[in-house]
Amino acid sequence: MDITRSGDHPSTQGPADWFTGHVRLDPLFNPPEPARVAGTSVTFEPGARTAWHTHPLGQTLIVTAGLGWAQRDGGPVEEIRPGDVVWFAPGERHWHGATATTGMSHIAIQEKLDGRAVDWLEHVTDAQYRR
Repeated sequence: MDITRSGDHPSTQGPADWFTGHVRLDPLFNPPEPARVAGTSVTFEPGARTAWHTHPLGQTLIVTAGLGWAQRDGGPVEEIRPGDVVWFAPGERHWHGATATTGMSHIAIQEKLDGRAVDWLEHVTDAQYRR
């Protein structure tokens, strides 16, 4: 058994290569192999969002606070609220983040395939971000 205590892992700022705006990452769990699933609490300030990206085995988001937007490639920008659970299928190109005026937090859960959980792509443009 391994217990990770709240505060055991420091918060980090989301890298500019992966995010637009101010984003805080708080690691929740990332057990060693052969386990493949990892989880992070992600907090987006208003206007902040991920870059376009995919996950080899998909991703689940559990919205915990605020108001956000999420979009899969080719689909509409969808509003997401606390309690909503969002599933992105393996390989589905997408982004997610806060609305332009309200921050948002979610727990992101994804599995690793051959040690890789995400493939980062280009940034979401301001035109794509607007709802």
